[in-house]
Amino acid sequence: MAVKVGIPSALLYYTYYPLWRAFFNEIGVQVVTSGRTTKNILDKGVREALADACVPIKLFFGHVMEIKDQVDYLYIPRVVCLNGKTIYCPKFLGLPDMIRHSLSNIPPVIDVRMDTRQGRFSLIKAYQELGARFGASKNSTLLAYCKARLVLIRYMSLLRKGLTPAEALSLLDKPGQSKIAAPPKTNLRFAVVGYPYAIYDSFISVNLLGKLRKLGVSVLTADNINPFLLTLQNNCHLPKRLFWTFSDIALKAAHFVFRHGRVDGVLHLTAFGCGPDSLVNKLIELESKKHREIPFMTLMIDEHTGEAGMATRLEAFVDMVRRRKEARLCKS
Repeated sequence: MAVKVGIPSALLYYTYYPLWRAFFNEIGVQVVTSGRTTKNILDKGVREALADACVPIKLFFGHVMEIKDQVDYLYIPRVVCLNGKTIYCPKFLGLPDMIRHSLSNIPPVIDVRMDTRQGRFSLIKAYQELGARFGASKNSTLLAYCKARLVLIRYMSLLRKGLTPAEALSLLDKPGQSKIAAPPKTNLRFAVVGYPYAIYDSFISVNLLGKLRKLGVSVLTADNINPFLLTLQNNCHLPKRLFWTFSDIALKAAHFVFRHGRVDGVLHLTAFGCGPDSLVNKLIELESKKHREIPFMTLMIDEHTGEAGMATRLEAFVDMVRRRKEARLCKS
């Protein structure tokens, strides 16, 4: 019987799960996920996590609780830096320790450290360490890592075509299906900036992307933008780039869409209690004031966010943008 490794469906899941799944499968390890977020999962996380943690961290606790009795190991890598320049949120770095010391009766936590500032081959060494834990040889581990990287590249290319992570994963699971359904025609286009683990979790975001599509709005996120175009934003007029990886990407995406995104509106989805986001939101707001022709709104979420309130704000914002665009077209 294959060893089972659990990957909670939260935080870095939305960015690196295809790579992790492909790697583990190649070395003969079965991957089990905690599935989509539900109210029960969130409630478990709220009960177990630190009171001052942001809702994505609380949600991660809930996903661990959901999966801990089904697997032999929990995979919670200590992802520090993957681009050699910025680091992930400090709570990401301490996540394995928080889980290990806050929850009882959990399986062993695999917390291999990933930090590309330690050298060119630091990632390969990290995966070699991971493979050795499950008895895989160096050659088979290296081959598994290379194959997993190719899967990640395909996944990222699907995201840049406008798919959500769930849609991209569905295509990855069907190798023979390469055709992407054409999106429905819309007359508005919004950029939604923020962290992927908040935007793409349909429960804590109160199905933000789905609601926008139902309102006739096409959506552009940072994952849909070519990374090279984001690097052209340099440091967004700051003395140096932002210290945190996801915050740096969100700010650069906001600057790009305000200047070149050809969007009708910009939404920033932020989580209450997120320290880095308190800075990022202000910086995005300051940039929005330089582009008053593009309406901007901040949406804040926490474990108490209600669907009715979110729907009302979105409907009002979409209606305002649509009326404004129609009035501008009539004048021209």
